[in-house]
Amino acid sequence: MSRAVVYETFGGPEVLELRDVPEPHAGPGEVRVRVTAAGLNPMDWIITSTPEAATMFGLTLPSGFGYDFAGVVDEAGEGACEGAGGFAVGDRVYGGAMARAAADFLVMKAPAPGALFHTPDGIGDEVAATLPVAGLTAVAALDAIGLRSGDTLLVGGAAGGVGVFAVQLARLAGARVIGTAAEGTFDFLRSLGAEPVTYGPGLADRVRALAPGGVTAATDLFGTETAEAALALGVSPERISTIAAGPNPPGGVRATGGEQATPADLERITDAILAGAITVPIAATFPIERIRDAVTLQAGRHVHGKIVITL
Repeated sequence: MSRAVVYETFGGPEVLELRDVPEPHAGPGEVRVRVTAAGLNPMDWIITSTPEAATMFGLTLPSGFGYDFAGVVDEAGEGACEGAGGFAVGDRVYGGAMARAAADFLVMKAPAPGALFHTPDGIGDEVAATLPVAGLTAVAALDAIGLRSGDTLLVGGAAGGVGVFAVQLARLAGARVIGTAAEGTFDFLRSLGAEPVTYGPGLADRVRALAPGGVTAATDLFGTETAEAALALGVSPERISTIAAGPNPPGGVRATGGEQATPADLERITDAILAGAITVPIAATFPIERIRDAVTLQAGRHVHGKIVITL
C-alpha cells in the first residue's frame, strides 16, 4: 500500500483525506515517480469546491488531489527509457499530473511532452514542484500582452504564486513593474523588483499618482479589479490580460492561462533560476499529513509566494 490525498465529497479543505491506497506500478511505456514534493495552486482547491469546477477539468468523484509535483523515477516499464525524451530509474523529474500529485507515487506515460521534465541539477525538488502551473501561467499572461522592454506594467495579485514569477519575468524583460498587494507584502514585492501599490477602491488613482507618465500594459492575476483599473487608466484592451476572470473578461481584455505557454518556456525559467535571475519564494512547507492546513493557508490568498507539500 501507499498513501494518497483523496476526497469523496465536494467542499473545503475538510473533505481532503490522506488514505492508504494500492501501490501503483509502471506498465509498458510508463514510469513511476516517487513523489517528494507537490506544489499547491488555487486551481487545486477550486476543483474540490464544487462539481461544476471539477467538471471543467474532467474530474468526477472520488478524486485525487494536486497537479504540480517533483520526485524521482523509481520504476520504468518497457520502452519508457527509449529515445531522447526517455526517462530512466534514478532520474529526477518534475511536472504536472491532474488530481494525482499529492501521493507517494504516480504513474505517467513516458515520454510525456509538456507533462514530465528532467529536473536540472542545481534546482531542488521543492522549487521544481512550484514551476509548472505558476511559471507557465506567468509566461502566458505576459506573452498575451506582448510585454516589451520599456513598458510600465501593472500586475494585479503580484505577491501570489503566479505573481512572483510574472514580476520577475517582466523585470528581466526590461519593464517597470507596479504590483498590487496588501501593505504587509510591500517589502516582499520590493525585494522582487516591483513597486507596490495597495489594491482596493481607488486603485486607478493610486497607480496614476505612482506612474504619472502612464501604464502601458497590465495583467490581472486575481479577478478583474486590476484589469478594470487599467482600462480606466487608458490601457488598450489588447495589452491587458487576465487569468481568473473566465473566458469573457471585461472590456475585451485578453483571457489566458498556462496551457498557452510551451515546455520551452519552463526551460527558460529554470535557466533563469540557475543563473540567479529568478528566485522562487516558498512561503511555507507542510508534510502531507497536514494537507488540510496547507490548503487552508493557500485558499486564504494572502500567501507571499508558493506553498509546498513534502512527502
